[in-house]
Amino acid sequence: MSRNAVAAFIRFVVFGGSVGLLSGAALMLLTDTSLAMSIAVANVIVSVVSTLLCNELHSRFTFKRGRATLRAHAESTGTAVVAYVFTTTAMLVLDAVAPHAGALTSQAVYLSASALAGIGRFVVLHLVVFARRPVKGLRVVVPRTAHNPAPTREQLVAAA
Repeated sequence: MSRNAVAAFIRFVVFGGSVGLLSGAALMLLTDTSLAMSIAVANVIVSVVSTLLCNELHSRFTFKRGRATLRAHAESTGTAVVAYVFTTTAMLVLDAVAPHAGALTSQAVYLSASALAGIGRFVVLHLVVFARRPVKGLRVVVPRTAHNPAPTREQLVAAA
């Protein structure tokens, strides 16, 4: 893994974790008895806002691509949905295999599934969603000179 990918992964964990902590606090505030908001409604609001915020932070800072496009928001949100399904499935499988599993086992399964889902999300975001894409229709022609020779086949393959 390149140094840039490692730095991006660290940013991914910091931003995602920070938004996760803020989401938990927001959920607690919204469901406080003085606001009288149901947990279901509060969770929808917090989930939508935190997902949009994370998508934007990852686009701008984790992967340094500027503002997230609608396409990037949709694709990134899709990875979050897949991660949710993965962690939920892990917990349902645990319940089917060991219905009386203790809190420690449940936490271990959930956190392991979350870590695997997070790594998977990072890989997809890094290699697909926020990968540098060539601009369609734009072709830069650079004249070849003694100071700027044509790239070798090996250089082209390495750059791909």
